[in-house]
Amino acid sequence: MPDLVAPRLDLVVSYRGLVDEVRLQGEKPVPFTLEYPFGDPDALIARFERDRRGIDLPAGFVPHSTFWLVRGDMEIVGVSNLRHSLTPFLLREGGNIGYGIRPSARRNGFGRKILKLTLSKARELGIPRVLVTCGKPNLGSARIILDNGGILESEEFSVERDEVVQRYWIELMA
Repeated sequence: MPDLVAPRLDLVVSYRGLVDEVRLQGEKPVPFTLEYPFGDPDALIARFERDRRGIDLPAGFVPHSTFWLVRGDMEIVGVSNLRHSLTPFLLREGGNIGYGIRPSARRNGFGRKILKLTLSKARELGIPRVLVTCGKPNLGSARIILDNGGILESEEFSVERDEVVQRYWIELMA
């Protein structure tokens, strides 16, 4: 059973492998933190910690936590990012949670698992409900969101993404 963990130095090699695999597929890195430089492992882990604490964030960013879904002891099969609050941009299309699964580990239930565990982290932070978005063509992600209690609120074309974005709310504090 995979575990959701905060980024750690001993997992950086596996993290690099996941990022390389996504790049080799020619995919857009999701979540956005996959684009962080990882040549200096200590700096990478420190950046994740600063992000979580809201230190030195770029303009328009909110504090956010990155988590790694680890299978066994050392293989990262997925990455999630939990935004602690929403800006107008995130409310429109980014949402509270972004997640991605290593291409070679897809279709094994890890997407469902990473979202479920990240929702638990949101509850721990006292977030009453979260917004999760996906592109309308991404039927797998839509199913994962629905399976985790998502209720479709709207669909809107995003010029930035050049696709229709679906917006789902998930209630956490019922």
